[in-house]
Amino acid sequence: MDFFPEFLNDSSTHYDGPGLKVPLPRAGFITLSLLMAVFSITSVVLNATVIVVTLRHKQLRQPLNFALVNLAVADLGTTLTGSVPSVVTNAVGYYIMGRIGCVLEGFCVAFFGISALCTVALIAVERLFVVCRPLGSITFQCRHAAGGLLSCWLWSLIWNTPPLLGWGSYQLEGAGTSCGPHWQSRELRDVSYIICYFSVCFAVPFAIILVSYSWLLYTLRQVLLEMVNNLGTFGMLFSAYYDLGHIFKHYKHCNAALTLVLFFVVEYHWLPYAALALTVVSKPEVQLAVLVKVLPIYMAKSSTVYNPLIYIYMNKQVSRTS
Repeated sequence: MDFFPEFLNDSSTHYDGPGLKVPLPRAGFITLSLLMAVFSITSVVLNATVIVVTLRHKQLRQPLNFALVNLAVADLGTTLTGSVPSVVTNAVGYYIMGRIGCVLEGFCVAFFGISALCTVALIAVERLFVVCRPLGSITFQCRHAAGGLLSCWLWSLIWNTPPLLGWGSYQLEGAGTSCGPHWQSRELRDVSYIICYFSVCFAVPFAIILVSYSWLLYTLRQVLLEMVNNLGTFGMLFSAYYDLGHIFKHYKHCNAALTLVLFFVVEYHWLPYAALALTVVSKPEVQLAVLVKVLPIYMAKSSTVYNPLIYIYMNKQVSRTS
């Protein structure tokens, strides 16, 4: 099998060094390199700040913050293993790290990326656990948070290891300067893996996010409606002031987490990247311009900047200590 995939569905378009046909003009590669350099530096600074500030301040080391720090760790991993190498490869104009480098990059970026998505799903479950108490009087503790984080990393490891063992593969993608799961392949092992991969690593966490926040918002709405219906006098309003404030406090936390999910799904890479991969898998004959292939991939790597920004902005404790 040719290591370097076809670009623009043109079998003559391969590029593994100077002098061969390229999918983008030189200015396009330089632009990608500069953009990724800006996003890489910003991502490293912001995510490292979240991690360091949380570790330095005891009041931030709470179970509900574990997942947010884990998200920063996963984003930092994506940046160091995916965004930083793409700065160099785009500056050169072709992939320079060879077959082993491509496999390592593809595995690491996918590993950290799926861990981040699972962490967002974990955040949704934790908010549901704390606000709605689906398990009754059981309180959310450190062991619950640690178990959830371990599950995220194990789930990602389980589903990103098969290409290293022969089911699926990691190959060049987009403009040929980065690597990921080989969703452009027509071979059965790659197609079957991609379908299973996006089903369990995208659809399952996304379903958990939707169910958790739908349940949570429905519960908050019912509580607020019940309280409003029960408030008949000023005295009752005054006596319920604390409870109402408590509800709105949880509602504010939900809005923060919902904002995080919105950025992750819409601005983040999973929705456009998954849509691109599944479109190519389901319709092999589809003709896509190289920019259509490139944009979702680089949205994935640049989006590591959004999460720490939202986390710092929505968390007053972090804002005061950072």
